[in-house]
Amino acid sequence: MVGSGGSDLRAPIFNGDNYEFWMIRMRTIFKSHGIWDLVEKGFQIPDSKGKKVDDAGSSDYEKEALLMKDAKALGIIQGAVSKDIFPRISNEETSKGAWDILHQEFNGDKQVRSIKLQGLCHDFEYTRMRDDETLSGYLTRLLELVNQMKGYGEDLSKGRLVQKLLISLTKEFDLVCYVIEQTKDIETIEVQEVIAALRGFAQRLDRHAENTTKKAFSSMRVNQKGSQSNPGFNNNKSKKNWKSKDKKWDSKPQSSANQGGKHSQ
Repeated sequence: MVGSGGSDLRAPIFNGDNYEFWMIRMRTIFKSHGIWDLVEKGFQIPDSKGKKVDDAGSSDYEKEALLMKDAKALGIIQGAVSKDIFPRISNEETSKGAWDILHQEFNGDKQVRSIKLQGLCHDFEYTRMRDDETLSGYLTRLLELVNQMKGYGEDLSKGRLVQKLLISLTKEFDLVCYVIEQTKDIETIEVQEVIAALRGFAQRLDRHAENTTKKAFSSMRVNQKGSQSNPGFNNNKSKKNWKSKDKKWDSKPQSSANQGGKHSQ
């Protein structure tokens, strides 16, 4: 059944921001339903009098099927825009008409697109993983930038993206990056393979950090137990010292009494 493969895909709601991201997601959804050609190229529909327009000899049944598919595509577009955007396409009767209106307004002309693409390329070249940033956070940020560039017509090669990954990570990933560079062909290796290797290495680092933390806490507990036993020992020692001093004080009268007894003799 056409469209069954895309039943689980949810269209993001477009509110006027980040059109390139929305466009890529929507195009994937249309392709999963097998209706992207209708949205992109359109087709001829019956005229206002209900007469069928000859469509390369296709039957009325096929034309009705196309109408249903196009209505489905139009419904997906209408359901994927916010209330503020919907009035722009409310009068359109075809998916292509609605799609073209949004594309013309939010995609911009060639000069605007060129300027935006230059800015994205600049951001891509100078993007680096921050010291306080997780690997997952950085990958999300970088790949979102790559998707925006793709929306403006800049489709990066696998080799370029892999190279960017390997040179833009923090120092703790130097070892795994070196291994990848020495054992893999950077131009042909899949990006997801590199990401999987990086994620595995990050998990090892996290486990190592966790074990180090546990050892530190264990050491603190041992030190605390030792510090709790030592004061008692010191107190006993001080008590003994006090008693010994007390004994010396007690012995003084005896000494005096003995001396007194000797004098009395």
